[in-house]
Amino acid sequence: MKIVAEIGTSHQGSMDKAKALVECAKKCGADIVKFQWVYADEILHPKTGFVQLPTGRIPLYERFKQLEVAPDFFFEIKNFCHEIGIEFMCTPFGPKSLSELYKIDPDYIKIASPELNYVQLLSQLNDLVKFDNKPVVLSTGVSKLSDIETALECFEHSKIKSDGKLTLLHCITQYPAPEEEYNLCVIQNLRNIFGLPAGVSDHSLSPLYVPLLSQALGATMLEKHITLSNETDGLDDPVALNPKNFELMCKVVSDFSAADNILDYTINFLQNKIGDKVGKIIGSGIKELAPSEKANYGRTNRSLRFIVDKKAGDFINEGDIGVLRTEKVLDIGLEPKFLNEFVGKKLQKDVKSSDPVLWNCITE
Repeated sequence: MKIVAEIGTSHQGSMDKAKALVECAKKCGADIVKFQWVYADEILHPKTGFVQLPTGRIPLYERFKQLEVAPDFFFEIKNFCHEIGIEFMCTPFGPKSLSELYKIDPDYIKIASPELNYVQLLSQLNDLVKFDNKPVVLSTGVSKLSDIETALECFEHSKIKSDGKLTLLHCITQYPAPEEEYNLCVIQNLRNIFGLPAGVSDHSLSPLYVPLLSQALGATMLEKHITLSNETDGLDDPVALNPKNFELMCKVVSDFSAADNILDYTINFLQNKIGDKVGKIIGSGIKELAPSEKANYGRTNRSLRFIVDKKAGDFINEGDIGVLRTEKVLDIGLEPKFLNEFVGKKLQKDVKSSDPVLWNCITE
């Protein structure tokens, strides 16, 4: 099982901190490090709401703006990863970041759970990777089985599917995620249903419970957030593993991988620690929204939103609509797959930038 150290944006724009995190991940035993290529305009509308930081309450959009770095940042980081012998994975969030990421030739491209329904981005990615077999990882948090099916249709004729270069990661989109909601038998079902490698993106706090059971149930990849300190103010630092716990996770996962009957061995070990909670973590295997993420469905995922003011009678251009996360306070728009139904149509009412795109915008 490959272990991915999710650095995300916890470098906070500092090259020194980014390299320190890469070195830490390598020392702890990770096989891959993962970064996030952020442009705020590709993710959120400026009116999406606020986030509380130690320094005060600021717009969430501005928080994402603070996380933007130049493409050269990631090019240098990728080269540094290769110098010290660890692979480089990165998550784009829109057409610009994907195009720039592809130019630096990452080892893997990761699509985060909220972008699983961003079919335009997935189709762009497929056009890039379908001939060169670049490995792709899709996270499936805050999604239903039908959402995964729709996402995979974007890669229908791609070699990465037939060659096993597309990996699904079971996930719960909640920070932190309760271990007992993880339903890890979904790993086996995703593999059986779609014929693809499957693993887990783990947002729970324990360094052992979900990682060990994931491996025992056949996960081929485990992603877990890493931080130099849980006291720093990176977006994910409070729920990430510090170096001591990340190293513990890697060591115990490696030790357990040599067990003859790994599932029974792992279950017995964890039952002595947490009792019946083991069965709850393993779950039923039915792919459904976890209780803790149900409220996020639709809000965390992408939907259609006007990004300019328009008048009734105006025609809708493609550049008038953004495919964005709803997040905090805005109303949810239609799914991205309906974008082409609106381009070129006449508006039946005035709309403002940040309004959701709904059918009544073009029908009386």
